[in-house]
Amino acid sequence: MGNDRKLEHIKLALDSQTKLDEQDLRFNYEPMLAPHPDNLDLSIKLLGKTMRTPIWVSSMTGGTGVARTINGHIARACREFGMGMGLGSCRKVLFDKTHWEDFNFRDEIGEEQPFWANLGISQVEELLFHENIQAIVDLVGELRADGLIVHINPLQEWFQPEGNRLKQAPIKTIKQLLAEVQIKIIIKEVGQGFGPESLRQLLALPLEAIEFGAYGGTNFSKLEMLRGDQQKLEASLPFAYIGQSAGQMVESVNQILKENLHQSCGQLIISGGIHNALDGYYLTSKSQLPAVFGMASAVLKHASESYASLKGFLETQVQTLSLARTFLTINEDYHG
Repeated sequence: MGNDRKLEHIKLALDSQTKLDEQDLRFNYEPMLAPHPDNLDLSIKLLGKTMRTPIWVSSMTGGTGVARTINGHIARACREFGMGMGLGSCRKVLFDKTHWEDFNFRDEIGEEQPFWANLGISQVEELLFHENIQAIVDLVGELRADGLIVHINPLQEWFQPEGNRLKQAPIKTIKQLLAEVQIKIIIKEVGQGFGPESLRQLLALPLEAIEFGAYGGTNFSKLEMLRGDQQKLEASLPFAYIGQSAGQMVESVNQILKENLHQSCGQLIISGGIHNALDGYYLTSKSQLPAVFGMASAVLKHASESYASLKGFLETQVQTLSLARTFLTINEDYHG
């Protein structure tokens, strides 16, 4: 058996060569200081609950036929691994319960894990204008959600053929919402992130958390552009390459905190361009605010295949996090 292993090593040696230009300079590798991890505690207190795994998952929207199965897999995984779940846009069920079961997952995820409803800024603006804020309160209450995520998407709405036009700045709408409801609020972007001034103003509000939705992951503005005709696509496509990466936003938040400006929001969900648990470990470690990281696309891919596929994927992410916390430290000299 030992000879077979040695022979396999010889055959794989050339394929195992690494190159200096592929080196991950974000970390210092410290192999001398700990044994292999065994059931390492990865838990973090966030959003008023203890998450056993510091991963946040955003689900699909409902009403797509397969959405209930996929969202059900995600809710089940969040319960098993102790993760948080944000629903896709709940606009479809604000006034029509036809697709209610595509969103109704509190029993599957359990009471111990964060479970949040979701509406777009245009819907919130419209409900405030029509003095029907009770619809939001009812939505959160009937879903037994912990609070409401408001996704900020002015570019997506602009490029979406069926999109709504915002009549006032999103920051004004959010301030009005906070003044009129007692429910907890998370603010997120949808693929292009927040610039420094937007972050500065959001951090000053009594929000439960800010979710980045940073540049580098799924970009819903670009998605809507691709639905349009070719002429409009050519004119609008440059906007798809504008935004802030998750790394840039972590640095912006850290700088704002360093300036000792008024800050009420004290938690982050770092999402957008997080391709694996090492990316998440690096960015949450760099953050001066308590943070978890979001993985949407990869989770959705596995959740759409089967629960076994999703569970296997998440097990590897947990193992990666455990190894990273055991053997890696942040390279403070790296500024890539």
